[in-house]
Amino acid sequence: MQLQILGYLAWLLIAGSALGCVYLLYACNAVAKFAQQPMPRSLLQPAVTILKPLRGEDPALAENLRSFLRQDYPALQLVCGLADSSDPAAVVVRQLIAEFPAHLRAYDLLADGMEDLREKNFAERRTRLESFLARLDDPRIDISPLVPFTTWPELITARADPASAGAGADADAIEGVMLKRRDSLYLPGRPKGPWWKWKRDPFLVDAVLMYAQRGHGKRSSFYSDYTFGVWAPGDSGDELVPVGKAYFGFTDEELARIDRFVRQNTINRFGPVREVTHKPDKGLVLEVAFEGLQRSTRHKSGVAMRFPRVNRLRWDKPPGEADRIDALHRILARNEGPPN
Repeated sequence: MQLQILGYLAWLLIAGSALGCVYLLYACNAVAKFAQQPMPRSLLQPAVTILKPLRGEDPALAENLRSFLRQDYPALQLVCGLADSSDPAAVVVRQLIAEFPAHLRAYDLLADGMEDLREKNFAERRTRLESFLARLDDPRIDISPLVPFTTWPELITARADPASAGAGADADAIEGVMLKRRDSLYLPGRPKGPWWKWKRDPFLVDAVLMYAQRGHGKRSSFYSDYTFGVWAPGDSGDELVPVGKAYFGFTDEELARIDRFVRQNTINRFGPVREVTHKPDKGLVLEVAFEGLQRSTRHKSGVAMRFPRVNRLRWDKPPGEADRIDALHRILARNEGPPN
């Protein structure tokens, strides 16, 4: 009886080992296939903050921190925490601040020393801010310029062309104008009335949905992150090249409909990413709104969008009629102006 039981156990171990080997081979094949595919990624990466608590002296500290700051990443800041400003690590941090200076633009002043300024009106806080920055006298900190106007047409012009209103070198990054009542207090939350952000009209382009990925939180069961592309010349004719990724701008009802389309039109899977049908005569066209473009050598399309989002679903439009990369190049040319 014992020999019979041991025989059964041996067969179970052999069967389990065989199944484990089959699963391992399947997993390795899936990983290899996934690694060979280009993963759709956001063209404009989210801002990243790296927190580094420091204490004591370390000969390799400076080079270690430099490795973070030398990364080819568009929006990154390194925040170092020290319990005591006299800590030996503070010397290294000050050295790196000099090597990799940050710039700060001031918009408001909520406190001056121990004085709370939030209950003072904006006009007074602005005067105090100007005085504070004059005393500070730091070239790395400037103040957001006020936009003078006497008529609404003048303000409309400033909103459409920030450079003409004295926005400076970063005019292309400005989203619009912020209207603030001079007598407004600094209130918590998002109260309506005292302030109004009047954004510039976005650029619009018709793009084709290429890839989809599940969202997060309450959208974790829906395919709500979308990579889209426009037509460009390829080796064997026109092909779609990814130009952006968006995950908001649609209603819950629209999300459910897109999710259903993704599930019914999946042609390939790369880990958590689904590739969907995107042929000239079959697919989904998205009208995408975005704030601006910049050239990018990191992406096949050569461009990167700023704040892309879904503006409208174009169920009525075949993918073959979506925009071409030339349309984005024309927007770039208008923003960059004539060559010198």
